[in-house]
Amino acid sequence: MQAQRRTGRPPSMVDGKTVPQRILAAALELFAEKGFESTSVQDVVVAAGVTKGAMYHYFNSKEDLLYEIYGRVLRMQMERLDEVVVQEGPVEDRLRAACADVVVTTANNLEGTTIFFRSLHQMSTEKQHEVRRERRRYHETFRGLIIEGQESGVFRGDVSAELCVDYFFGSVHHLPMWLKPTGRLTAEEVGRSFAELFIAGLVGR
Repeated sequence: MQAQRRTGRPPSMVDGKTVPQRILAAALELFAEKGFESTSVQDVVVAAGVTKGAMYHYFNSKEDLLYEIYGRVLRMQMERLDEVVVQEGPVEDRLRAACADVVVTTANNLEGTTIFFRSLHQMSTEKQHEVRRERRRYHETFRGLIIEGQESGVFRGDVSAELCVDYFFGSVHHLPMWLKPTGRLTAEEVGRSFAELFIAGLVGR
C-alpha cells in the first residue's frame, strides 16, 4: 500500500524526512537486523520516533511496510521504463537504457529488495498476488521492446521474447546474492555490462 495522508496537507518534515519516510527507514533497518517476523509495530514506531497512531495514519499494518519498501522501488522503475518506451530513437538504444536502468535502480536499493524477497513468503496471498501483478506489468512492457525489435528485424527472431525476459530478470533478481555496495564494480558499470551482454545476444553479435 502506498503511503497516503488522509488530509490535503503535506506530511511534516523532521531531519529532512517526512513521517512516512522515517517509518519506512526504521522498518528497513529493523527488518534487516531482526527479520520481518521478529520485528513488531512497536519496534518500528519507537525507532522512527512516532506514535502508533502516526504509523497507522499512513500504513495499515506491518505487512504494508514490507510491501512499500519494495513497492516504491518497483513504481519508480515502472515510471522510468514508461519514459524510455515512448522516447524516439532506435529500439536497441531504448532497450539498452531500460536494461541498465533496472540494474542500477535495483543495485541502489539492494538492501530493501533483498529483505522484501527474503520475507515475501510471510505476506498474505493477496499481497503476494498484488506484487506479482505489478512486476508482470513491468516485464510485459520490457518484453514489448524486445518484440518491437524482433518485428523490425533489429533483434533475432529465433528466440522467444518471453524467454529473453525470464533470462534477463533471472540475472537481475540474482544481484543481491553477489553484488556488494563496496565492491570493485559500481552499479552503473554492472548496469552497462548487463545491458551490453543482453543486447549482444539479441542482435547476434
